[in-house]
Amino acid sequence: MQQPDLPPTAPTQYRPKLSQSARPATFEVATRDEHGATGTAAIAGEHPLTVYVDKREILTLMTLGAAPEALVIGYLRNQRLVDSIEDLLAVQVDWEVNAASVYTRNGLVDLDEKMAHRTKTTGCGSGTVFGDLMADIDTIHLPAAAEGTQLRQSTLYALSELVRKHETIYKQAGAVHGCALFSATPELLYFVEDVGRHNAVDAIAGMMWLDGVDGGDKIFYTTGRLTSEMVIKAAQMGVPFLVSRSGLTQMGYEIAKQVGMTMIGRAVNKHFLLFNDPGRFVFDVAFAAKDE
Repeated sequence: MQQPDLPPTAPTQYRPKLSQSARPATFEVATRDEHGATGTAAIAGEHPLTVYVDKREILTLMTLGAAPEALVIGYLRNQRLVDSIEDLLAVQVDWEVNAASVYTRNGLVDLDEKMAHRTKTTGCGSGTVFGDLMADIDTIHLPAAAEGTQLRQSTLYALSELVRKHETIYKQAGAVHGCALFSATPELLYFVEDVGRHNAVDAIAGMMWLDGVDGGDKIFYTTGRLTSEMVIKAAQMGVPFLVSRSGLTQMGYEIAKQVGMTMIGRAVNKHFLLFNDPGRFVFDVAFAAKDE
């Protein structure tokens, strides 16, 4: 793959040179149902994407391919392989060879040491983290409870309703996880689905970097379970609220307490469980009866 022309650093919100190489999210295939009747159904895409940084192979991601450039950028961000969006000159995805070529300004910091220390995670598709992210998490402390960093119960319900109404690949084909980033109003800022929840959160992290979006007053929602990997990634994005319709793991819970993250699980309709909250959550909905 030929190295592209590289953009200079700009004084405004910086964006590296990006390809626009999204893949179709679903594909139609032939089926037969329980009665033997023929038909078609949508299935989710899944593609290997090998990431090369400055012509060095880093790893292969299995992805839906809906936002490959943002996925690669977010992965490098959340693995702390790059420190800022300005470190990246270009991200070019070529599906003919299933490769993403990343060009950096000054190379990756401590790459050999980080690649020597890999941890296989519980992420769908067998995720991998580089380096000692558990040690790095000690440096992260999320914004304390204040007027700008509160989440109201009514806002949580409105957020859940926005997710329920959102047109998703899951409704068409299943087999995917979804992640979303909301403002406090709540406004849906980003919604990404992928074959693994860790891919979806990485893609949103990449979009936030590209658009210069700060996470300090945002709410992150995921359909998947809240593992240590998910909590660490949300914390690195600076997001103080993590919401899931699923459950959580013990390590995810302990890390959320350590960094001061408000963690909400089992959030479906008007039910939720507040697992950890350093004073940011506001109960503002009255119920006529406990079972209502």
